[in-house]
Amino acid sequence: MSAEKRTRTVTGRVVSNKMDKSITVLIERRVRHPMYGKYMTRSSKVHAHDAENQCAIGDLVTVAEVRPISKSKTWNLVEVVEKGETIAP
Repeated sequence: MSAEKRTRTVTGRVVSNKMDKSITVLIERRVRHPMYGKYMTRSSKVHAHDAENQCAIGDLVTVAEVRPISKSKTWNLVEVVEKGETIAP
């Protein structure tokens, strides 16, 4: 094992950026049903720390697991992989 720590990173879509320096990321994964073998899409939402408020709704982002920052934030924004489409109101 090397000296550097291994942190868990996942990629997901930003669904909310209404909080200050925080985003909500929807992470989807495909799992196989144990009995029927059908593949299903499962999702989970995590709160991540966005220090510069650079994310917008619809962005594809990579987040990494870190020590708890607040009661619900245990993820940190690593990079914005792809900018989402902006929809005019």
